[in-house]
Amino acid sequence: MKFISWNVNGLRACVQKGFLDFFKESSADFFCIQETKLQEGQISLDLPEEYESYWNYAQKKGYSGTAIFTKHKPLSSAYGIGVPEHDSEGRVITLEYEKFYLVTCYTPNSQNELARLPYRMEWEEAMLCYLDGLKEKKSVIFCGDLNVAHQEIDLKNPKTNRKNAGFTDEEREKFSVFLNHGYIDTFRHFYPDLEQVYSWWSYRFKAREKNAGWRIDYFVVSEDLKDKLKDAKIHTQVFGSDHCPVELEIE
Repeated sequence: MKFISWNVNGLRACVQKGFLDFFKESSADFFCIQETKLQEGQISLDLPEEYESYWNYAQKKGYSGTAIFTKHKPLSSAYGIGVPEHDSEGRVITLEYEKFYLVTCYTPNSQNELARLPYRMEWEEAMLCYLDGLKEKKSVIFCGDLNVAHQEIDLKNPKTNRKNAGFTDEEREKFSVFLNHGYIDTFRHFYPDLEQVYSWWSYRFKAREKNAGWRIDYFVVSEDLKDKLKDAKIHTQVFGSDHCPVELEIE
C-alpha cells in the first residue's frame, strides 16, 4: 500500500500549480494533505472516481485544515482528538481500518518569537495521549506536517536556527519522547544518515534553489509495523507548495 502526505499550503493555489498531476501520477492508496486553507464548498476537485474524500475544516476561514483521499472505505472516521481547545483548527483526521488507524495531522507552528510555544507543548502532550490510546487497540500510521526538525541532520542550518520555531529544544525533546513511546520515524528507519534531504523550504532567500531546507513532514508508525515497512521517500522534485510530498510504502 502506498501512502502520500503533502502540506499543500493552500489547496486552491496548489491545484493551479499541478496538484492533480502529481495526485494522479502517484495513484496512492491514501493521500493526506495539510493546510488546505478552505471551507466546505470552496473547491471542486476532479479526483478519480475510486477515491473517497474526508475533510476537516478550521473554524477560521482560509486557515489550517486537513483532508484524506482514499481508495479504501474506512470502518469509521473521526475529526480532531476529542479535546475542544485543540479541535477548532481542523488539524487532525483519523480513519479506522481493520488492522490500523491512519491519522493525518497539521501540528501547530510555535510562531515568531515562539509566541505559541506554550500552546504547542500542550498540543504535543494531548496528541501523544490520543495516539497512544489508538495504539492500544491496533497499529497506527501517523503522518503530516509535524512542524519540527528532529535532529541537526534534518535541517540545513541547525546552529543559526537553534531557538527558532520548529527547532527549539522543547519541540525536539517532545518528538524524542513521542518516538520513545513505541513509534518509528520511517524515513530515518530507512535512511539514518542521509543528509540534505528536506521537505520544506522558505519562500524567501531562494531557499529551495539553494536547498536550504528542513525535514518537517513525516510518516511515523507504531513499532508493530516495523517488519511491514518497504520504503519511505521525500519527493523533492515535486513543486506546487513550499513543502514537497512525502511517501510511505507498507506491505
